[in-house]
Amino acid sequence: MSAASPAPILSVIIVAYQSRDEIGACLRSLPREIDGRAVEVVVVDNSLDADGTGAAAREAYPKVDYVVPPENLGFGRANNLGYGRTSGECVLFLNPDTVCDPAALEHCVRRIRAEPEVGLISPKLVMADGNMDLACRRGVPTLWDGFCRASGLAAAFPRSAWAAGYNLTHLDPDGSYEVGAINGAFMLARREVLEAVAERGEDGRARVFDERFFMYGDDLDLCIRVRQAGWRIVYDGRVAITHLKGLSVAKSYEAMSAAIFDANREVYLKHFNPRGSRWVAWKWRAAFGAWKAVSRWRARWRGYRRVRPL
Repeated sequence: MSAASPAPILSVIIVAYQSRDEIGACLRSLPREIDGRAVEVVVVDNSLDADGTGAAAREAYPKVDYVVPPENLGFGRANNLGYGRTSGECVLFLNPDTVCDPAALEHCVRRIRAEPEVGLISPKLVMADGNMDLACRRGVPTLWDGFCRASGLAAAFPRSAWAAGYNLTHLDPDGSYEVGAINGAFMLARREVLEAVAERGEDGRARVFDERFFMYGDDLDLCIRVRQAGWRIVYDGRVAITHLKGLSVAKSYEAMSAAIFDANREVYLKHFNPRGSRWVAWKWRAAFGAWKAVSRWRARWRGYRRVRPL
């Protein structure tokens, strides 16, 4: 890039893990430029290129910056590694199992550049079966929200605000509004926002994601930090991309659900117990323990087909 060339308008960071079969469609769906400025792409492969992800990525997007770390870094550390290699005005953290609609992506980029009060934005995420991925717009759940989610009240009364505080199913899926959190599968921000909330290590490197979280909870943690810093988290359901989110099966559900609940418990202990109260810590540990137990019981009872951990 010459000195006179503008920085990319967008940096896309994709953390891959055994993603050979999905990374190609994801990368091919990304535009090479938006509004006459370049889009740069970094793929960090946590499977260490053991399955041919690198070749598939380079074939689909020849200019991709493909990175193989020395070990599986987890979601947060890998995203931080990718972030340090980018220079775009806006930054998109994107899952490899997504397929972007270029018009939807361009809409989100233009909106977040035009609205400085918006810190993070997500479009509607639609799964392969045509249903909305409810995780793309969420509240930051209260104890009551957790009870409604775990007990099935949220599913029984999806249009009632009193029961649907977690997945916000009482709101128009085709509308646009502020939410508590969005999903790590698609998180778009201006770089200035990420720099403002990033932690700095001794090496001075910006750590956008808290590296204490290996796989889950890091997206919720980032959303909370962005909101605490004064920016809005926005869901824009007027545009959509595809999220090829796999359905849980019995064997993987047990390990996945335990990891998700435990990680989100640590997010709550980090943000909602600032004084280190043993009572507050016990409250959150008990709440997440009960939520996990009830949700996993319901999943086993219903054959793991319809109940998701979060």
